[in-house]
Amino acid sequence: MWCFLPTYGSWLNWIESEFAALRCFALNGTDHRSHDEQNAAIASYVRWRNARAKPKTNFAPDSPVRTWTDYPAWAA
Repeated sequence: MWCFLPTYGSWLNWIESEFAALRCFALNGTDHRSHDEQNAAIASYVRWRNARAKPKTNFAPDSPVRTWTDYPAWAA
């Protein structure tokens, strides 16, 4: 399923928030001495995040946008 976003609407994409958190918690304010050290920091954050992840379901169920759009049956 495709969802087209506005040019400056990357914040609407769920994956963008994940990358922002990765940058904040694993990369900002660091001075890794090697790529291996940086990769270890990223892998450590990803393992921590995955252990606490919860599925995102039914995003904005009461949003008025849902009433404006006639979604096809397969997209439900």
